[in-house]
Amino acid sequence: MKKTRGIGRAFTTARYSCRGIAAAWKKEESFRQEVVLAAVMAPFAFVIGEGFAERSLLLGSLLLVLLVELINSAIEATNDRVGKEHHELSARAKDLGSAAVMIALILAGSLWGIKTLIFMGLL
Repeated sequence: MKKTRGIGRAFTTARYSCRGIAAAWKKEESFRQEVVLAAVMAPFAFVIGEGFAERSLLLGSLLLVLLVELINSAIEATNDRVGKEHHELSARAKDLGSAAVMIALILAGSLWGIKTLIFMGLL
């Protein structure tokens, strides 16, 4: 198989990335829920965020949740490919991936919650 280089490689990589996002959308309910939540919340970053830095943090926190969810889904898919039988290391890997998603959600929720309270004049 001939390796692509230059701009062709960028297009190939983008195609693989789009396939991954499509697979996550089709197979991962959590990812779909988080995408919908991000799509609903993103416009509010421009309402409550004051300036580029705040808006970037608010939007970035939403993207971070999606990123960590994709990595968690990849960990789960890899473990399921290796075998469905229970194994302590597989269970730990899945739990660690889930914990990473939870931390990303806590971070996003904290940023959005604090900024919303400030915006409403309650903080």
